[in-house]
Amino acid sequence: MPDDAPLTWEEVARTYGRKIYNFAYRLTGNAHDAADLTQEVLLRVRKGLAGYQPGSFEGWLWRITRNAFLDDVRRRTRKPTAALPDELDRLSSLASPAPDQVLAKVRLGEDIQAALLDLPYDFREAVVLCDIVGLSYDEISATVSAPIGTVRSRIHRGRKMLKERLQ
Repeated sequence: MPDDAPLTWEEVARTYGRKIYNFAYRLTGNAHDAADLTQEVLLRVRKGLAGYQPGSFEGWLWRITRNAFLDDVRRRTRKPTAALPDELDRLSSLASPAPDQVLAKVRLGEDIQAALLDLPYDFREAVVLCDIVGLSYDEISATVSAPIGTVRSRIHRGRKMLKERLQ
């Protein structure tokens, strides 16, 4: 999409919804958390779309996704939740997975997802934005508010750590 084209919320949801979910899944490692994060991002986009100033739309979108994820991590550390009883876990596992869950797991094997989740957040974020979302170094730099050299270093070191974990 051209950076200066005005988008409606529906166009954003249709065009970027799957990408947002995929990024969210790689950050959270959990389909339910990824769906919640995607919904939160789309709500924030809906609220902020009227005030969006033309520029890098995808950079703006990934910043919103990143910030929503970090806000959720901070909220969870302040208010830890108790796990549901085993009975509920057993019942929920009987339901068939949603198509997005199946698609997300097919694209990256569980061993790769586990290795990604094992990376420190800054490295995981950089690798996911580059190798899964497909952003350029410049776009990642703008998204995470870090110098391009730092982004390159995080991607290089993150890939190296990922390779070590997968061997």
